[in-house]
Amino acid sequence: MNTRSTHLQIAASFLWIGFIASISFMEAWLKFSAPGVSLLEGLAIGQVVFDALNKVELTLASIILLSYLFGDLRTLRNEWLLWIAFAIIAIQSIYILPTLSHRIDLYLAGKQVPSSPLHTVYVGLEVVKISVLFLYGFKQLRK
Repeated sequence: MNTRSTHLQIAASFLWIGFIASISFMEAWLKFSAPGVSLLEGLAIGQVVFDALNKVELTLASIILLSYLFGDLRTLRNEWLLWIAFAIIAIQSIYILPTLSHRIDLYLAGKQVPSSPLHTVYVGLEVVKISVLFLYGFKQLRK
């Protein structure tokens, strides 16, 4: 394995963890406690922030994936922790975030939106994703 590739994988995985922790587990809840921020404003802000987070996550996942092209591509197939993180970001990008965004649009338009477990599913997937990225990052550190 190329040392530069490994360093890039380590940096990108821990940076990815930092983004998830700061946005999903901190910003998402705190914005609603800020004085003067209504539920509608908080939802609109969250929609923008989580769209940006998703783009950052896809970029970091791509950086990790591309680093294997410059290292040892054969080892990628054995990185099951990384594949779990990639699968989660794919599910979130393709289904969960667009569905939640559509629900916010309906809510902002004044329509009744029935409750949904998607927020809970999203948070659960974030916990799993942080866990596997943490384990992957430390595995790369031991190399």
